[in-house]
Amino acid sequence: MSRRAAVLLAVLALLLIALGLRFWLSVRSGGEGLAGLFDLKPPEDRLVLEPASFAELPGWRQDAVEEAVPALLHSCQRIAALPDGAPISGQAFAGTAGDWREICAEAGKLSHGDRAAARRFFEDRFRPYAARNHRDPFGLFTGYYEPLLHGSRKRAGKYTVPIYTRPPELVMVDLGRFREELKGRRIAGQVVNGDLVPFPDRQKIDAGSLAGRKLEMVWVDDPIDAFFLHVQGSGRVRLAEGGELRLGYAAQNGHPYTAIGRELINRGALRSAEVSMQSIRAWLEAHPEKIREVLERDASFIFFQEIKGDGPLGADGVPLTPRRSLAVDLKYLPLGVPLWLVCGAPSPREGEPNRRLQRLMIAQDTGGAIQGPVRGDVFWGFGDEAEAVAGRMKQRGRYWLLLPKGLTPQPS
Repeated sequence: MSRRAAVLLAVLALLLIALGLRFWLSVRSGGEGLAGLFDLKPPEDRLVLEPASFAELPGWRQDAVEEAVPALLHSCQRIAALPDGAPISGQAFAGTAGDWREICAEAGKLSHGDRAAARRFFEDRFRPYAARNHRDPFGLFTGYYEPLLHGSRKRAGKYTVPIYTRPPELVMVDLGRFREELKGRRIAGQVVNGDLVPFPDRQKIDAGSLAGRKLEMVWVDDPIDAFFLHVQGSGRVRLAEGGELRLGYAAQNGHPYTAIGRELINRGALRSAEVSMQSIRAWLEAHPEKIREVLERDASFIFFQEIKGDGPLGADGVPLTPRRSLAVDLKYLPLGVPLWLVCGAPSPREGEPNRRLQRLMIAQDTGGAIQGPVRGDVFWGFGDEAEAVAGRMKQRGRYWLLLPKGLTPQPS
């Protein structure tokens, strides 16, 4: 072998060693391995569950776990209507209605406010499983709330922004009914000549594609408030005629959700660290000529229905419980299941440090922006404090699923 060839081989060997070391370090640190090294597409998200114990849950002994029991009982009402062999949700690993019958019955017998009995119930009936996305146990946790708007049943004066009910031609399709790998995913559109085609996006609806059809439920006085109602998925409208109208999610137009906070970052209008619902609102109010242009960057559009009685309703079809209901990605997680959440939460008073949130939650809702095996949206309820916390919540955290003892969960 020539000297030049030997040098080339040595250089190649060193390069391969360096590449191997970099890949090994990437794997050890929870990185993307070769995908990150060569800028390849990272592996698809994947839920991994690892058995744990209640002793491993940070703050488990300090939480008022009895406050989560009413939320669990709401989900139990839905489970009670299912046959014994039916999965309680789209994720079969969470068990069947039969697996939950005795659990729900026992939860219903707990004395109201009895913390010790509630803690014993969860420890006796459930086993925690640490949730990860591949090797990474951490994800993003945000908040949502029930906003208050001002409006009128009739278009008049300052009430010019329509809130629409669901158009009859809108078709929503649960793709998981057709393909197992599409579980938790939906699409929407309208049928034209036998084909399902896209429904009008926000820009077309704002331009009047639904006008004149008597689909307007109520007219409100602020386009920014109306947009945030779409983001939250429910709200209340204080009517000029007197009284309040409670609105809940009815349908979505099928177009993907686009975060306008990201749009304002891309424009250089806001920095990533300062983006919140409050900062977005302040920027829009300071630039009224750009409100429609910016809001229409989000093609997604929500339709509403009037809610009678308790609400708002989550994707589980039951009333949400403030501070105890969590929105999750239905592609990975089942509805109705308790979770132990550990993350931060903003103080209601701006400028104060974040608080530690270690709390038992129930998975009862979902949303277009909630994507990934470790991702959640905490429902904070109604009122100024709920708005202050939810609007600024953007925290790194993790959770454990609580599943009935005896199950051997194997997420698909």
